[in-house]
Amino acid sequence: MNVSEALARPFMLILVLTMGLPAGPQSVTTSQYDNARSGANRLETNLTPRNVNVRHFGKLFTLKVDGDVYAQPLFLTALEIPDKGRHDVLFVATEHDSIYAFDAYGHPASPLWWVNFLRKGVTTVPEDDVQCPFIVPEVGITSTPVIDADTGTLYVLARTKERTGSSSHYTQRLHALAVTTGLEKFAGPVDIKATIKGRGTGSQSGKVLFDPLRENPRASLLLANGSVYLTWASSCDVGPYHGWVMAYDAHTLKQKAVFNASPDGDASGIWAGDTGPVADVRGNVFLATGNGRFDATKGGLDYGDSLLKLDGQSLKLHDYFAPFNVDELDADDKDLGSGGPVLLPPQPGRHPHLVVIAGKGGTIYLIDRDHMGHYQPNNDSHAVQTIPSPGAGVFGSMAYWNHNFYVLSNSSNDAIRQFVVHEGKLTIKSASGSRFPAICATPTVSANGVRDGVLWVLRSNDDRNAVLYAFDAVDSSRLLYDSEQNPSRDRAGLSLRFNIPTIMSGHVYVGAKHEVDVYGLLNRKTASK
Repeated sequence: MNVSEALARPFMLILVLTMGLPAGPQSVTTSQYDNARSGANRLETNLTPRNVNVRHFGKLFTLKVDGDVYAQPLFLTALEIPDKGRHDVLFVATEHDSIYAFDAYGHPASPLWWVNFLRKGVTTVPEDDVQCPFIVPEVGITSTPVIDADTGTLYVLARTKERTGSSSHYTQRLHALAVTTGLEKFAGPVDIKATIKGRGTGSQSGKVLFDPLRENPRASLLLANGSVYLTWASSCDVGPYHGWVMAYDAHTLKQKAVFNASPDGDASGIWAGDTGPVADVRGNVFLATGNGRFDATKGGLDYGDSLLKLDGQSLKLHDYFAPFNVDELDADDKDLGSGGPVLLPPQPGRHPHLVVIAGKGGTIYLIDRDHMGHYQPNNDSHAVQTIPSPGAGVFGSMAYWNHNFYVLSNSSNDAIRQFVVHEGKLTIKSASGSRFPAICATPTVSANGVRDGVLWVLRSNDDRNAVLYAFDAVDSSRLLYDSEQNPSRDRAGLSLRFNIPTIMSGHVYVGAKHEVDVYGLLNRKTASK
């Protein structure tokens, strides 16, 4: 079927795209629910602190897939699937280079549609080829896709290894799929290619080329300004690699702009722990880099361990923040960009527009995104506020809901810390009583506006079964539920790194090894009383 035929296929999207909010009633079109990466679904009316407990809440069913699920599942309501009727649809991406569209409630349990990007001579990328044991045994789709609700398009970045005769090469491609059929749109897919001027590691004749083998996309895709933004770091710091950012036209898939955070150095990758870059209402894009040389104060172009503000159209650098100990962070493997940024809503006072970032260095930074402060030696007085983050720092991102800000460090047996956001500053409120072994996780919130907040987090990265936790979002020291309270009924699949659960329409979707486990109210009528 050609592109015009695919576009002519019927589909229905009852959605309205609103910056900073979910795309419409009961939908998840991007990682962490919105482009501010708040991590909060504020349209959940079924799950509350009163019914999320082991008596009323548990695992309902499991969706089996062909590979590991690192990407956060996405969700659209009332899609008209050709020949299959109208469904609320859950979209799942796997490391076996597959995209599944499931009925969100398991009716039917088989996929509504499924596409796989492999074919004869084309495989996923073996773990041995990338020399990294963190994503095993294959690397395909890792970063969370993004959906354009206006056009009914799902954008996904996939990696493959392709054999031609006796030789092999590696590719990364941006696909644009119709949400109702999985068919390619806009003459896609397109191969990811880029070249910039630079003398950095791996450069040739004064040019740095994008390497589809060494560049690993961990951060989620971002849709803003009519563009799809892609970012890269590495696999286990195996080089040479650079911190690439690219923008593609969302309607033509034409490459619009390219930025590289280390053109004359190396590394400075955008890791983000499977969270993503953010976009504000003015069209700026914010992201944090990991370890790498920082020489901007000496007239250089390398921005390791920095929070960057890029123009959304040109990807030119508008502003940046670098901690005073940026060289120490680089030397000690304390990536600022191990986590992703979060935009706070407008605040009263001198700094109305704030962005928060926390990495492996053990500090939470509040930055004025209108005047980010660049770099200054000796201290971080160019930040609006700095707060020590105990333990091994943050490897994912944070969550914001109703003046509350939630942070979980990567330390074994650490607790979730809850802050109150008041007049542009963070003040500690409480810490969860539960301790999390070997955690690399991003908290997320479901709520009905400013009421009935539930804070969710997954225990992961410990080679055991994932554990889903729920806390009262008003008082995160109060545990409501965990999936090991009734393991015979509720135990989740084997855990993976950095996974973020998706909460929507009374259900919680947990990505795991070769499956998605679905949780919800066991008896809605009883649980609602």
